[in-house]
Parts: sequence; C-alpha cells; structure tokens
Amino acid sequence: MDPLTYVIIGVVALVVLYILLGFRIIPNSKIAIVEKWWSLKGSLNEQIIALHGEAGFQPQVIRGGFHVLSPLMYKVHICPLVTVPQGQIAYVFARDGKPLEPIQTLGKVIPEGSNFQNARGFLENGGQKGPQRGIIREGTYAFHLAQFIIITEDRTYYLPMGTNAEEASIQKMAVLLKERDGFRPIVIKGNEDRVGIVTVHDGLSLNREDIIAPAVGDDPSRPETYHNNFQDPEKFLKAGGYRGRQYQVLVEGTYFVNRFFATVELIEKTFVDVGYVGVVVSYIGPKGTDSTGEDYKHGELVEKGARGVWQDPLMPGKYAFNTYAGKIIRVPTTNIILKWISNQSGAHLFDENLKEVSLITKDAFEPSLPLSVVMHIDYKKAPLVIQRFGDIKMLVDQTLDPMVSAYFKNIGQTKTLIQIIQERSEIQARSSAEMKVKFEHYNLELEEVLIGTPAASANDNKIEIILAQLRDRQIAVERIETYTQQERAAGKEKELRQAEAKAKQQTILTESDINIEIQGNQGKADYQRSLQEAAKIKAIAEAEAEKEARVGIGKAIAIQEQVNAYGGPQYQVVQDVMTKFTAAIQQSKIDIVPKTVVNMGGGQGQGMGSSVNAFEMLLGLLISNKLGVDFTSGAATEEDLRVKELKASIMKAMEQKVAPPVEVPESAKSSEPKK
Repeated sequence: MDPLTYVIIGVVALVVLYILLGFRIIPNSKIAIVEKWWSLKGSLNEQIIALHGEAGFQPQVIRGGFHVLSPLMYKVHICPLVTVPQGQIAYVFARDGKPLEPIQTLGKVIPEGSNFQNARGFLENGGQKGPQRGIIREGTYAFHLAQFIIITEDRTYYLPMGTNAEEASIQKMAVLLKERDGFRPIVIKGNEDRVGIVTVHDGLSLNREDIIAPAVGDDPSRPETYHNNFQDPEKFLKAGGYRGRQYQVLVEGTYFVNRFFATVELIEKTFVDVGYVGVVVSYIGPKGTDSTGEDYKHGELVEKGARGVWQDPLMPGKYAFNTYAGKIIRVPTTNIILKWISNQSGAHLFDENLKEVSLITKDAFEPSLPLSVVMHIDYKKAPLVIQRFGDIKMLVDQTLDPMVSAYFKNIGQTKTLIQIIQERSEIQARSSAEMKVKFEHYNLELEEVLIGTPAASANDNKIEIILAQLRDRQIAVERIETYTQQERAAGKEKELRQAEAKAKQQTILTESDINIEIQGNQGKADYQRSLQEAAKIKAIAEAEAEKEARVGIGKAIAIQEQVNAYGGPQYQVVQDVMTKFTAAIQQSKIDIVPKTVVNMGGGQGQGMGSSVNAFEMLLGLLISNKLGVDFTSGAATEEDLRVKELKASIMKAMEQKVAPPVEVPESAKSSEPKK
C-alpha cells in the first residue's frame, strides 16, 4: 500500500478508537447532560430522569473538563450555563417529578434541590413537575436542562425533546411572564404614593363568605411563617394563606415575587385631606360589636378590623388602604354649603341636582325661592351619617332636598308675596331656628339658612309689577328722607358756620374773659385795699379826733383859766382878738394909716397923735360896741383897765407901722374941728 494510505487508515483508526472509547472535552463555559442508551436495569416508564441507572437522562450534570463517555452507551448533550442578569428573575419549569396536587398550581420548593442545581436531590425529596414556586435570582447556574426549563427575559434554556406541545407551552409561559413584567422585581417608589395589591394564584381557596384573603404570616417575630411580603411562597402557605386577592398590601420597597405565584397591581394611596375625615366601610373581618346602642335602628358601627362601618374615622393623612377590602368615604368636616339655585353648586358639589323651591303664596303668586343652607358634620358623628345614608350626596338628594322644600312651601302658603319680600330676615331667622332641630335628627349641625329674593317664571310678569310698585313707593320714601336729611344738613351747616365764626373770635373771647377775670381780681384787690385803707384812716381819724379832743379839752381848761384870770369871757375874747389882730398887723405889709396926714394942730407931735387917736377911736368904738365896754366914761372897773392895757399894746404895734407924717399946706387944712 501507499504510505499515505497507511497514514489515513491510522488517523481514521485513532478517530474511531477515540470515539469508541468516548473521550470528551467539555469547555468550562458549558455543561454536559448525559443520556444513557441502554442499561441492564432497563428503561424508564414515566420518569425522564433515571435516578437508578436506567436508560435515559442521567441526573448528574457534567461540568467542564476531560471525560470518557463511550458513545456506545452514552449520548452527551452539550448545554450552556444559564446566566440571570443583575436585577432580573428567572423561572423554572420541571419536566420530571411528582404530579401537582389538585389545589396546587406551582410545584413546592425543595431545599435539597440546591436551588434547582441538584436534579437528584430535587426528585428524591419530592420535587414536583410543572412550574415551580421558587425563582432564580441573578447569577450563573449549571442547570440540568433536561430536567428543568429555565425561562429568562432574553432566552429560554432547555434541552429540546422534539415535542411541539412542550415548546408551545414554554413559549406561552414566557409571553405570560412578559405581560406581568415578571422578569423584574416589583419596585414601589416612595414618591409615587402607591401601594401594591397582591393576588395569590396558589394555595387554598377562600370561603364563600370571603372576598379578600386575610393577612397571614406578616409577623416577623415568627420566622417559621413569616413570608416577608409574599417573597417566600412556602412560608405563606404554611401560615395558612389563601389564594386570591390579599388584604395585606405592599408598600414602598423592592420585592422579588414569583409572578406565577402572585401578581401585583399598583393603586394610589388613599388620601384624607385636611378638612375631611375618612369613614371606613370594611368588606372583610369578623362580626364586630355594635356601638350605637339599642335605640339606634339604622345600622351598626363596629370596631376597627371588623366587617362593617368602623366607629372611628380616619383622620387627615395618607393610608396604604386596600380598596378591594373596603372603601373610605371622605366626609367634609368644614362647612358645607347647599344651594337651591339652578346652575350653581357649592364647593363640595353635593347640590348639583338642587334647584329653586317653587312656592304658592297666600295671594296666589307662584314665585321661585332661591336659598342656601350652611351645615356642618361633626367628625365624630361622620360614621353615623355614612352608616345611615351611604354618602353625603344621597343624604342631600333623598332627605335634605324634600325636607327643606316642604318646609318653605309651608311658609309660602301663610305669607303674601310682599310679606315674603319684606319679612325675609324674620323668615330666615325663624327657619334657621326650626330647621336646626330637624337637622340634628340626622346627626347634622345646621349653621345658617340664607334666603334670596323670590323670582317669577319667564312667562309671568305680575311679580315684577308688584316689585316695581314697591320700588316706586320706596323711592318716594327715600325722597322724603332725602329732603329731611337736606334740611338737617342745612341746620348743621348753619351750626357749622356759627361754630367757625365763634372759633375765629375765640381768641378775643378768651382774652376778654381773661381780662374780665383779671379786672375782677383787681377789683377785689382794690376793694380789700380800700377796706384796709379805710380801716387805717378810721384808726388815724379816731386817733386825731382823740388828740384834738384832748387838745381841745386842754385848751378849754386853759381858756377857762384865762377867762377866770381876765375876769370874764368878754375880756378873754378881747384879749384873743387883739392878740391875733396885733400879730396880723405885724406880719402884714399893708399900711393901715395914711402916709399923708393933715396936721390940724401946729406941732409934729400933735399931728401924729391925731392919726393914732383917730384909729384908736375907731378901735375903741368897735370894742365898746361888741363887748359893751364904754371907754369914754369916767368910771372904770378893773376889767376896763385891762382893756385899756390891751388897747395900748395894740396902739404901740400900730405905731411901729405908721410912716412919718407929711406936712400939709396950710391951705389944705380943714377948718372943721377934729373929732
């Protein structure tokens, strides 16, 4: 033979030997599943995995490396490792194992299965075929892909068995998981204010009286049954959980929940705003104890957690409330305004169906009366109102509307149209007082009733005629009042002008008042001063008078003594007269004797004597005439002598005043004898 032929034969022989001996190299990134062609122990009947050496798929998984597996006995299936990306979930479908029980939808979790990486441990410890409750978290795994089908978001890992039905079923499962977003954990963000409503698809069925499964296994202090928010299905079922919608909800957080086991619906949290309370109507729970008492016949109020209307409302806030397990009816605690006015509603919109009250008055008018009612609900009585009426709008439509309408219809029949218009305030006050009692019967607090102006229908103008007459009458009254006010204004203006004029003269008036007061004070001072001066003068006068009186008395006594000394009062008088007369002549510078004297005699001495004698004669005559003394007679008394002495002294004084005599011519001398 050709050497080349030998070489070829040798290579072929080696290959055949290699194949016959079963030398296999498995990469570390792969696994191998061994299928046994034949065995002395026979073949399998119902199982897929041969646990006892039978012909069929062997339970062990061959990892990377050099292995000897004779192709005459074994068929080696090279499969990839399964990688679950970060933050994702993979699901498992078991081809072999015990059948599921009738109440089961998912196979139970087998701890000995090492998270589905130990096919023998899974099957020998009661692992069940079908979709599994357990899930695969992120990581890389060496699964027995003949026993387990692994479904991830991007790929389904399994060893094909050549049946179209199986492939269709697997594809259907993958689509269902995508619809449920089952390959990713449930994430509830805090800023979204949402809660998760869980529906469990495995476990015991609910009783016919229950619509929501009660919360179980939610106590962390009991780890044997704490399922940690449905993330551990086995513990949930062990705690007695039921399939169906659950009362327990999921709040903010991340949850790795098997979507074959449970689905989650996100709903909004329940908000009870400020100004409201939330009355809870629970659809689940045990029968509670009624707290309304025997006299209340409209229903029962129960404690929190029981079935029915809870006696304690929820205060304002956010609540992770399962709206499938009950409902929260928000009841306003602020004032509620109900308007019986068409096309108008209060802020709470409870009065959308209300309209004006149609009246028939005493005088047969048919006006429409608009009105508003302000009421308030005590937050403690809110459960009673809800339990009795269902909700506030039903209360308004079915109770308050007919009650209020009937009340004002009754009032309208007793009043004329004019009375309804003019006595509106009285009717309003009366209705507020009387209707308050009616509202209290329904656990409502009436604040006020507000009545509007009656209005006529579109085809009735009689009310407008009446109103026009009232307006004309009022205008006339207002005119009278205007004129009266104008008259009063004129009087006030006059007073104002007087006040202004008086104000302008106020300074003068003030100064004059002050001057008058000053003058009065000065007059009083002068008066007091005059009284003091008068008293002083009086005292001085009295002293002077006293002095004069005493001086006079002294003089009188002296004169009396002088009179007695002169021998009589007439001599005393002559003495005083002569003394004073002599003093006057001495002090006077008047010549009482002529400077020119006619000398009738011959000598100088004779002429002087003539002039003196003449005055002497005159003086003597005066004295003798006044005092009765005769100086010419020869007989003279002692008193007469004294007079003569006085006369002599007078004459002596006169001589001192007489000028030297002047010679008179002879021819001028008189021939008459001297007298």
